[in-house]
Amino acid sequence: MSFTDELQPVADDLWADIVDHPMVSRLGDGSLDTEPFEYWVRQDYVYLIDYARVFAYGAATAPTLKHMGTFAELLHETIDTEMDLHRAYAAEFGIDEPELEATEPSPTTRAYTDFLVRTAATGTFGELVAALLPCMWGFNETAKRLRADGLPDDDRYAEWIRTYAGEEFSELTVWCKDLLDEVAADATGTDRKRYRDLFVTSARYEYRFWDAAWHRERWAAGP
Repeated sequence: MSFTDELQPVADDLWADIVDHPMVSRLGDGSLDTEPFEYWVRQDYVYLIDYARVFAYGAATAPTLKHMGTFAELLHETIDTEMDLHRAYAAEFGIDEPELEATEPSPTTRAYTDFLVRTAATGTFGELVAALLPCMWGFNETAKRLRADGLPDDDRYAEWIRTYAGEEFSELTVWCKDLLDEVAADATGTDRKRYRDLFVTSARYEYRFWDAAWHRERWAAGP
């Protein structure tokens, strides 16, 4: 049994919680109000900036040239492709790129990205991959489950589902799962436990990220 096969039961529980969240379920059926989705677009955009930094760390610490090249490609794709989707969403809300980039990270966004970048900067390559996987796997699985119930009439929400349930993103998810299986195969029991803990923490942040958008989370005090 591969390492990600071992993670599958806990992952399925976490993805089910995400799909059941009203933010996600209403995105899926098209009934989601504009305001929380606009909030999500803004926050996910600034999240992706630090997510790209994690890919940069992955390229720097990758044990092979092949993995180095893949992480470099993912850095490029995140900045120039995935973030383009968010720029297009933002334009529909009348938000230009400078305003989008000036978005203040919410408490959850800040905590999640700090966790990812800290893990990438101070941890091993395997720890980086374990922390990275839930964003890919969670989005892919969430979108596939929503697609199974049919696409919503709202083009924005349908496009989100098509993008993250699509072949290209599904292949990326499989790649990251295979990479974690590869590094875990030669890892010690202590290392594997560390990978599992990091995976679960990231997946919990994935849920919190949706929840923060639903509640349009703000800092409690300050400017």
